[in-house]
Amino acid sequence: MSPEPGHDVLGISGADTPSVEPRQRIKKKDYERELARLQEELVRLQRWIRHKGLKVVVIFEGRDAAGKGGVIKRIAERTNPRVVRVVALGTPSDREKTGWWFQRYVAELPTAGEMILFDRSWYNRGVVEPVMGFCTEEEYKEFLRSCPEFERMLVRSGIILIKYWFSVSDEEQERRFHNRINDPMRRWKLSPIDIEGRTRWVKFSKAKDTLFAHTDIKQAPWYVVNADSKKAARLNCISHLLSMIPYEEVPWEEVELPERQDRTGYVRPPITDQTFVPEIY
Repeated sequence: MSPEPGHDVLGISGADTPSVEPRQRIKKKDYERELARLQEELVRLQRWIRHKGLKVVVIFEGRDAAGKGGVIKRIAERTNPRVVRVVALGTPSDREKTGWWFQRYVAELPTAGEMILFDRSWYNRGVVEPVMGFCTEEEYKEFLRSCPEFERMLVRSGIILIKYWFSVSDEEQERRFHNRINDPMRRWKLSPIDIEGRTRWVKFSKAKDTLFAHTDIKQAPWYVVNADSKKAARLNCISHLLSMIPYEEVPWEEVELPERQDRTGYVRPPITDQTFVPEIY
């Protein structure tokens, strides 16, 4: 049921066969048609996860404005939030800062029949924190030492761990930043950290290279998504995610809609006793 790795849709290379040449822009109607097909497969996948009691963790990391949130939104859009849950933790509290670094993330890990989508994760300490000076050098080094062991432990416990890094060129990132600045509907997406990060672009790049050197492990490798095209990145990432978990269609149970209970003996209160939302539209 799941697409084959490297499956080419609409002329878009799959994650196993990355393209090195510019691709033609995807037409909106083609994108929407393919997205609908993939979202239908995601619904089948979530039923399989529930049916088999699988525990799935998907991590989304990468450059600011690389499109992580857009992919997560499309994955969760048609699925059951009780099965496919998005986790986007904020700044740790004073109490959390004194705990084990992975502690608050462990609390969000899936139980049987769940898939968790981490919109940023414990990898904050692998890139953002050391570059921005939010952690000590020793805390950073300890993260690089302990993270691979932590993830191996998760995999041994039965968790399916999938990690995506969204890569965007500096030119495209700058274009998206300007769009956010000029669009009131997207202005909230641009944080002070994003602005400061622009001045530390090379440091972020070096931190990412170091991160991959330590955490691109056999049990949980990094999969890089070329995110210069948002539409292509969404389709490629979802297609690849579907290929990572072999699944089958779980038949729906037959449902017979019963007759509604007879209204005899029920008198509805007057409408004037209720407060309605003004019908402006």
